[in-house]
Amino acid sequence: MKMKKLVAAALAAAMSLSLAACGGGGGAKSNPPAGSNPPAASNPAASTPAASGAATEITAWIYPVGGWTEESNVKPLVDEFTAATGIKVNLEWLAYADGDDKVNTAITAEKAPDLIMEGPERLVANWGAKGYMVDLSDMIDDTDRAEINPAALAACTSTDGKIYQYPMFITAHCMGINLDAFKAAGADQYLNLDNHTWTTDGFIKAVEALYAAKKDTVAAVYCKGQGGDQGTRALINNMYGGTFTDAGHTKYTWDDPNNIKALEQLKSMPGIAFDASLEGGDELKLMYQEILDMAFCWNIAQQLDPAQAHGDPGKTINGKEIVCMNFPSPDGTPILQGGIWGLGIFNNGDQGKIDAAKQFVKWMCDSEHAADAAKISNFFSARSAAEGTDLSNIFADNAIMTEYNKVILPNLGDYYQITSGWAGARGEWWAMLQEVGNGDDIATAVGNHVAAANALIAG
Repeated sequence: MKMKKLVAAALAAAMSLSLAACGGGGGAKSNPPAGSNPPAASNPAASTPAASGAATEITAWIYPVGGWTEESNVKPLVDEFTAATGIKVNLEWLAYADGDDKVNTAITAEKAPDLIMEGPERLVANWGAKGYMVDLSDMIDDTDRAEINPAALAACTSTDGKIYQYPMFITAHCMGINLDAFKAAGADQYLNLDNHTWTTDGFIKAVEALYAAKKDTVAAVYCKGQGGDQGTRALINNMYGGTFTDAGHTKYTWDDPNNIKALEQLKSMPGIAFDASLEGGDELKLMYQEILDMAFCWNIAQQLDPAQAHGDPGKTINGKEIVCMNFPSPDGTPILQGGIWGLGIFNNGDQGKIDAAKQFVKWMCDSEHAADAAKISNFFSARSAAEGTDLSNIFADNAIMTEYNKVILPNLGDYYQITSGWAGARGEWWAMLQEVGNGDDIATAVGNHVAAANALIAG
């Protein structure tokens, strides 16, 4: 498909699209001034009236994550918390487009919310590292450490051992494909639908078969901005075993020769477009409209959302079946980019509000109500159990969630988003993809932008 056709289709799309985890995740655009480390705070019990001296009204700012995007989903659970504790919680939803700026402005004006929901790249590596968040280590005992997903807890812990985010729910981002289109082109022979994996060689052959049948664009390496960029990173890293950062998260490594090889392969393939007019959400719309045959910006939230396909989850607008797939890798063993979300508490100097906020965190993350909080998200609980409540299979009655839990979530890889300079590095990544799409020398473009990303760490 020609670039203009893709752009026109994206602009013409009238479909409502939830960008829960696929478009979300903009890094901070401006940095607040440095602050002091927050004081230690007590660990109040949940499901009990507010402790003496605790505040009776707090504010929570929430980034649009999964089902937590909708106030109608969240408010009944929050109202139940208020009824049990006497603590009123004022909810405000942020948008990824300007949410970071709003938070940074509030911090500068000393009007930050008491609570915030998002991921470690913001709560730990950004605001926590700058000293604005309360250390929640005293809320997590040995039992909690045994129950919480180790990768999630590690991502929520700073380099000096402080826990600035209490993990709530997790997911692993993957691909979505139009299975009917694959079958019509004979490309389904390259899929292992038992474990939803494929090899890099199989991916290349599948694109060739789809393009031969369609004579048009099969998939888009979208690079307008950072929306959904976890998909392009995972695609390029997995194809030949490249990495995005080193294991210690001390530098960016996407100049890995295996990543350059993947970019060269993708750029050479008829049917793959490097499209600077699209972000992840635009790509999804085009797959739902059957303009594209696959999407790199996919996860369980997309699979379950009936609004995406006008009422029929997991289907295109014409009823074609969408199937989740792991990203292709040389031997069919993928490493997936993850999503980890949870609650953090800003240290606003009011111990009463910190204590009240901790009651809210306990209620949502470490009580029998954690099951409800996770179910609202349409993601998986970040822990196996909480205060005697089994959370390991809370979606047992949902075949799609059960399938994801079996074939996608086990491939969750390192949460490298906590690397210093993350917000700026994301910008360097999609700018690099744009240059590759424009025909610039790939090795040069990669080298220049990874150097710029690493300079953010040095600075």
